[in-house]
Amino acid sequence: MLLKKQTVWLLTMLSLVVVLSVYYVTSEPKSTNDLAMVDKNGEKTNDKANSSTSKKGEKVNISTQVAGDQAFEAMRLSRDDERSKLKEQLTNKLATSNLSAEEKNKAYDEMKKLQDTAQQEQVLETLIKSHGYQDALVQSDGTNINITVKSKEKSTAAANEIIKLVEQQIGSSPQVAVEFQK
Repeated sequence: MLLKKQTVWLLTMLSLVVVLSVYYVTSEPKSTNDLAMVDKNGEKTNDKANSSTSKKGEKVNISTQVAGDQAFEAMRLSRDDERSKLKEQLTNKLATSNLSAEEKNKAYDEMKKLQDTAQQEQVLETLIKSHGYQDALVQSDGTNINITVKSKEKSTAAANEIIKLVEQQIGSSPQVAVEFQK
């Protein structure tokens, strides 16, 4: 029995898709941590080490700690658990068929807002840590932002600096509270 050209072509493409899918599923994930740096001469270099240049041109080591303080981790887990439960409720709400389109859109918008808030908190935590603080925890409820910073020094100047960072990142002026812990 002769197969038509279209059938042969379709079977070939399907087999190619299957082979590529199996390859990507079974291959190990590859992560690249290459950082592009500009040295003092203005030349672009790639450096895999955890270092950066400061404003003065000095080389500054940046280290990332895998596990932070237990209290910070517990607060993060609590925040993430609450957010996951709320997201699960909204997902179940979207899955029901007895809701109107408006109610589903409202639930979807709430899920989007939760996701945006979580991303914003993560960006702010990274930004605060990059300014030399040991650890930071940002909790936002939409209008208020509570920031807990792990630092040896407690000063109003440092708190004002953190508040300015938050306002620069967010754009609006939310209610920001900064708390220092040792």
